[in-house]
Amino acid sequence: MSKTSQEIKKKKLAVEDQKVDQKAQETITPPETETSKSTTPGEKKARVRGKKYQDARKKVDVLKLYPLKEAIKLVKETSLSKFDGKVEAHLTVTDTGTLGEISFPHLESTAKKIAIVDDKILANLKNGKIDFDVLIATPVTMPKLLPFARLLGPKGLMPNPKTGTLTDKPEEAVKKLAVAKTSIKTEKKAPLVHIIVGKISQPEAELIANVTELIKVIKAPKIKKLSLCATMGPGIKVALEK
Repeated sequence: MSKTSQEIKKKKLAVEDQKVDQKAQETITPPETETSKSTTPGEKKARVRGKKYQDARKKVDVLKLYPLKEAIKLVKETSLSKFDGKVEAHLTVTDTGTLGEISFPHLESTAKKIAIVDDKILANLKNGKIDFDVLIATPVTMPKLLPFARLLGPKGLMPNPKTGTLTDKPEEAVKKLAVAKTSIKTEKKAPLVHIIVGKISQPEAELIANVTELIKVIKAPKIKKLSLCATMGPGIKVALEK
């Protein structure tokens, strides 16, 4: 590689790192203060952080790479939202595109309504009513669904052992299917990933498990930089073991 090509590559990587840092660290924009207003026509307004953000930022050493457990603790401590904010992961990786699909061990999907076949479900089906997104049956209850095959089949709702919806352990199936499946994708023109890994209210152990799974799926050698932050809070850089 020529010296010119190396310089271009270094500049490109520097821009990518700057973008992921900005995504992770500039997560909130406080109301404009008097000192942030432009005094000259056409002059760009300078952003001034609120006092709460500045106090939270003081807890974080911007030059330090924190062990995952310590980083998670800081994310929870520096969250400024009054609501139950999300925990975000921002990564710089080596490739662009889809990096894989992940099932976080502790990130439930609220979009799916999962039901187990019982008398109420069967009564609703007789009336043509479907109030679930996934239906689970056991080998014992499956025959009771056969009369509704034309109703459930075209919608892809007929229980099937291949999808884990026909099982003799329905309660366990509910737990597995409730776990959110997420496709890990980078930005279209940059090797940057932005993904939700949990909620501030979750126990630290669950958040650590979710981030660990993310690193496992992407593979540590492919991750150049990882930062965590709350929906409203500063970014914390995480040390990676490769």
